[in-house]
Amino acid sequence: MSGLLNRVWSPVRALLPARADLARMSRDPGRDLLAGLTVAVVALPLALGFGVSSGLGAEAGLATAVVAGALAALFGGSNLQVSGPTGAMTVVLVPIVARYGTGGVLTVGLLAGLMLIALAFARAGRYMRYVPAPVVEGFTVGIACVIGLQQVPDALGVATPRAGNILVATWRAVEAFVAHPHGTAVGLSLAVAVVMLVGARLLPMIPFSILAVVAATLAAEMLDLDAERIGHLPVGLPAPSLGFLDLSLVPSLLAPAVAVAALAALESLLSATVADGMTVDQQHDPDRELFGQGIANLAAPLFGGVPATAAIARTAVNVRTGARSRLAALTHAVILAAIVFAAAPLVSRIPLAALAGVLIATAVRMVEVGSVRTMVRATRSDALVLVLTALATLALDLVQAVVIGLVVAGALALRAVAKHARLDQVPLARDLPGGHSKEEHALLAEHIVAYRIDGPLFFAAAHRFLLELTEVADVRVVVLRMSRVTALDATGALVLKDAIDRLTRRGITVMASGVKPGQVRTLDTLGVLDTLRADNRVYATTPDAIHAARTHLHHVGILRVPAQTTPSAEEPIR
Repeated sequence: MSGLLNRVWSPVRALLPARADLARMSRDPGRDLLAGLTVAVVALPLALGFGVSSGLGAEAGLATAVVAGALAALFGGSNLQVSGPTGAMTVVLVPIVARYGTGGVLTVGLLAGLMLIALAFARAGRYMRYVPAPVVEGFTVGIACVIGLQQVPDALGVATPRAGNILVATWRAVEAFVAHPHGTAVGLSLAVAVVMLVGARLLPMIPFSILAVVAATLAAEMLDLDAERIGHLPVGLPAPSLGFLDLSLVPSLLAPAVAVAALAALESLLSATVADGMTVDQQHDPDRELFGQGIANLAAPLFGGVPATAAIARTAVNVRTGARSRLAALTHAVILAAIVFAAAPLVSRIPLAALAGVLIATAVRMVEVGSVRTMVRATRSDALVLVLTALATLALDLVQAVVIGLVVAGALALRAVAKHARLDQVPLARDLPGGHSKEEHALLAEHIVAYRIDGPLFFAAAHRFLLELTEVADVRVVVLRMSRVTALDATGALVLKDAIDRLTRRGITVMASGVKPGQVRTLDTLGVLDTLRADNRVYATTPDAIHAARTHLHHVGILRVPAQTTPSAEEPIR
């Protein structure tokens, strides 16, 4: 009984917070508290804006930032990750709100949370490691550009245009500014961004983002500048409730929930990977991260919050301002909760342009120029994947960008692997059993050809293999040496069968040697070796196949068979 309990409890324990998390939180709490304060200042307008954009209102955005932010920080797999409402998630939620209403969105969040927890127990997070570095780097560059462009309307002091694409929205914002220019917002955003970028180089330990925002707010108040402020904030969080849940809608909401869960998993794991890359001593646990996001999305709807995910902008701010543990993300959630209940009037006076400057500086600092330069110079394939992923992130959306990056990277990788598959004609001299004269060697070489297949024989290389092999001419016997085939799939097996059938129809006898036991099942399932086995033309070693080929030529009246010699004590040639 205890063994059963251990097997059940062990995977659960692996996903729960550990003592090491608490120990890390106590090492340098001052830095984490300052980082959490900075992130809270940055996260506040984003939470409000994304709540409004989703259609559920500013209260929903704040509830998500507080509840999901705290739970994801506590249960997640990254020490640096900051979670909450995001722009990518908002895009997915808008059509759900339009079709199913507020209750539908909250139900989708609940279902997505359950799916994320299931993915965590299935250890699905490990597959994130297969995302190539150029995809992650391109995603980082692209999302940095998106974050920067999203701030253009506030930095210019114009209303955010309605557009389905960030590039179109940016262009319309610039047009609106040119039509009615004023320099207050531009001056505030540039001043904050410059102070942050220059200050980070000179004195990286000082939280210049806080100082810059406070200075910009004081200047706007004392000089009575015409700069748009954050505005009225809601007070308090609603009581937790499941009143929104309509079980009759669950079947129709499963598909949207899958999309939300996929986006939350993808964005969170990519964000955690990027955060690891911005540090030297951090490594996230992908399965714990999925579990933490699942818990966060289970709880947020109870308080009226929208589905949440890790937010790369807030995570980047967290890392750049010196966070060392999950205490920073917890602090960010606590501060937002305090703002909701107590400090809303003060925060409401912060100019949006100042916060735009913070995010513009953050976007600039997200891009590691040296790392991008190295990746671009590595190979043409890496450069292509990086650029395509960045452009797709900018022009399309996160999920599409990563899919495009993975598809292109996979295609290029398959192309590179396929190039290693070779079909080489090999000399028979060292493979011939028994002693033969030069004339006999020449006669054998005229009628028997041995081909060694090197590397993977799979769909990416199969067509070229078929063309090369079926071009064989003026021979009586073809020996296929298969001991060096490293991988074989169904396409490769079928192409091999087609080549054997074509050669046989031309009157050429085909023999095979050195077939690996691990590849026999694939070949037998597709009937590749059936014809050869029926005529006893599958051999363990190449010398056996050559001897059989010579015997076959004797039967058709071309060669005589010499006396069989004692096999060599050396390892047989396969």
